[in-house]
Amino acid sequence: MQPFPERGSAEWRLLDAAHHIHPFTDPRALAAGGGTRVITRGQGVSLWDSDGNRLLDGLAGLWCVGLGYGRRELVEAAETQLRELSYCPSFFHTTTPSTIELARLLAERTPPGLDHVFFGSSGSESNDTILRMIWNFWDLEDQPRKRILISREYAYHGSTVAAACLGGMSNMHAMSGVLAGFDHIMPPYSYKYGQGMTPEEFGRRAADALEERILLLDPERVAAFFAEPVQGAGGVLVPPASYWPRVQEICRRYDVLLVADEVICGFGRTGQWFGCDRFDIRPDFMTVAKGITSGYLPLSAAVVGERVARTLERKGGRLAHGYTYSGHPVPCAVGIATLQILAAEGLVERTREETGPYLERCLREALSCHPLVGEIRGVGLLWAAELVKDKAAGQLFDPAGEVGERCLAHCFDNGLLLRAVRDALCFCPPLVITRTEIDEMVEKAKKSIDQTAREIGLA
Repeated sequence: MQPFPERGSAEWRLLDAAHHIHPFTDPRALAAGGGTRVITRGQGVSLWDSDGNRLLDGLAGLWCVGLGYGRRELVEAAETQLRELSYCPSFFHTTTPSTIELARLLAERTPPGLDHVFFGSSGSESNDTILRMIWNFWDLEDQPRKRILISREYAYHGSTVAAACLGGMSNMHAMSGVLAGFDHIMPPYSYKYGQGMTPEEFGRRAADALEERILLLDPERVAAFFAEPVQGAGGVLVPPASYWPRVQEICRRYDVLLVADEVICGFGRTGQWFGCDRFDIRPDFMTVAKGITSGYLPLSAAVVGERVARTLERKGGRLAHGYTYSGHPVPCAVGIATLQILAAEGLVERTREETGPYLERCLREALSCHPLVGEIRGVGLLWAAELVKDKAAGQLFDPAGEVGERCLAHCFDNGLLLRAVRDALCFCPPLVITRTEIDEMVEKAKKSIDQTAREIGLA
């Protein structure tokens, strides 16, 4: 049975405008730009729209399609599970083999001590889950004043009410405000905040901002610090080597739980299985999503460390939390297949040893001397080129975002899907990308940056 009728591009756009509300989109700008781009097919690292145009996907969907499009193994894993058992709740002392097996595999792959898994459908859900577990943990430990959650400016932890408050995206806060109990500190954004400092100095300075805020708020009131190993949606902000050791030292000193949000960094993106492995982070919780199923089906997990798990099991009683789709057997089956493919094809090692270094070399060779590019930063297959007003002075554009959006439009016109965060052009291709495809991606990005530079008089 055909799930939807055949339509032309114009008809799809009209229907979309009439009925579909897009996330993070101004409908007025969408209408002014002629409507949506309708994507109809994907294979490998390429997408095709309803007009037959091919686009190289340099953002892996939305930081998630690690294995690329059209992977038959993932489709077959979902189909097999759907035929055997399409759904079963994890409520009522019930579960399924695929749910159990994926939880086991995650406990095996994540850093030592993270052995307990609670499934959701998105990073937002799992961060909300962790937040509730944190508050419950401190209540059970007779420290009910520990309620404040600290994150960082430009952090993205999701779009539910709590996750949006937890994140540090000012445009999201402008929509609904920030609830009490959430606070934000300076991020390890060297280009903006670290001018004139060595990486070592700036890493410690950015980490010390956490200690200063804890002391200001009162250590007996601060419950946890949430942070991505690399801030992906914040513009690929890679912390200096001195940052994470100091952050962990501060969390231990003031008994503040540490949550590593691995929604973007996880499953090979940084050249290790997790960003925690890359930066030697030992968190109390880890949030995973996106790459866990290569984006083929919605799935996320809150991975819980031993200290918290023991208290919840010993003192917590009935867990008053859960979702209809917690541990859904079909995405769990796809998650199992995804982890198996990542291991069998050596994609984590390939990212670390081959394609990641090659992408870095190509970006630096093509863009380091460009008058519009102030910094190239990244790790593994997660990179950004910061577009700046004055390269010599290290001056960013003000207001931020207009030049980035202009450059992004050129990328789309040149057959390349990327993302602009403020004025940082972000690269996050599928882990299966080849060297030839990396060459194409960088060539199209440079062409787009050249066009932008000419338009604003920086060529």
